[in-house]
Amino acid sequence: MQCWGITDPGCVRTQNQDTYLIEKLDRNSLLCIVCDGMGGAKSGNVASTLAAEVFVEEVRQSWKSSMDADAVEQMMRSAVKLANFTVYDQAMQLEEFSGMGTTLVALLVQDQEVTIVNVGDSRAYLVSSNGIRKLTTDHSVVQMMVDRGELTPEQARNYPGKNYITRAIGPETVAECDVFHLDVQRGDCLLLCSDGLSNMVDDQEILFEVVHGTNKENCCQRLLDIAKNRGAPDNVTSVMVLI
Repeated sequence: MQCWGITDPGCVRTQNQDTYLIEKLDRNSLLCIVCDGMGGAKSGNVASTLAAEVFVEEVRQSWKSSMDADAVEQMMRSAVKLANFTVYDQAMQLEEFSGMGTTLVALLVQDQEVTIVNVGDSRAYLVSSNGIRKLTTDHSVVQMMVDRGELTPEQARNYPGKNYITRAIGPETVAECDVFHLDVQRGDCLLLCSDGLSNMVDDQEILFEVVHGTNKENCCQRLLDIAKNRGAPDNVTSVMVLI
């Protein structure tokens, strides 16, 4: 199992409010997380960093290699709960951080079993020679409109206000998360990314770079280059795991 990550402010913003972390739990287990902060110039960065660090530390402290899928799910739900409380509490204590929040998408790979948790519109994908599959559902106003049949997925890509999210870590006392389980095969790739990437690079382009690119080590950089060549108005972050 190999893993790579990259984060960049993009072409417009001066500050990077995205955070990613990669944590090797044991020889066959890996934890990865991407958070995309929101708020003022300072608070978005604080929210994403705090959420990622608290989540990873909670999983690190709780992790046991003997855990089954249900135990892993409960552990990751608890880590989301603690990350949310920590960001919310910090925002309540300091006025400059008021209202701050962040998305969160994380995966834990145990051999060939994967558990994914997400809050917000940062995404997880499964990419292989068989194609690309988005594993998470965006918690956004635009996704709700797609689900109701008011927009097609193609229309949603360029819809005004598409970045308004309906769930986040930090703004409320409770953050509802989704959890997914899947089995993967050797050679499969898992990709986590912020919307700064997914808004600029479509699924088929991601598939091409992952499967047909020159090498896996440079894949995150190539995806970043595509986003920046198109103007990258937002921060761009991706983490890729090769099983």
